[in-house]
Amino acid sequence: MDLSSLYSTPGSNRRSKRLGRGESSGKGKTSGKGQKGQMSRKGHKRKVNFEGGQTPLLRRLPKRGFKNPTRIEFSPVNISALNEFEEGCEVDAAALMTLGIVKNPARGGIKILAKGELTVKSLKVKANAFSAAAKAKIEELGGQCEIVI
Repeated sequence: MDLSSLYSTPGSNRRSKRLGRGESSGKGKTSGKGQKGQMSRKGHKRKVNFEGGQTPLLRRLPKRGFKNPTRIEFSPVNISALNEFEEGCEVDAAALMTLGIVKNPARGGIKILAKGELTVKSLKVKANAFSAAAKAKIEELGGQCEIVI
């Protein structure tokens, strides 16, 4: 096998239809563009969302709310999930991911929330943010809360 034996699949290469080459060619006179109108004129380029002059769909639909571009999004972890750790253990993002509590940390990191009860004592928890109630519950049981940036 060499370059001289290569050939294209039958039907894959078709000759382009020659436009404007006389009436009998099938695409003569107006060259398939129809009669008059902006689409028949030369230099016309169709815009992506152009709808013939009516108000485009994107402008007709209502816009609601506000999306803050500088919002910091956290992956929430409830305090009851920390009961899986042993006493005196250090809890950080890597430890939470190995246990499967957090799958993919969000852009802002991990935030510990106070939902549920904590039974494990003296945990050293490292996270990007804590709710005030969660911090109080951890420190009440002799644990430490460290904010990691």
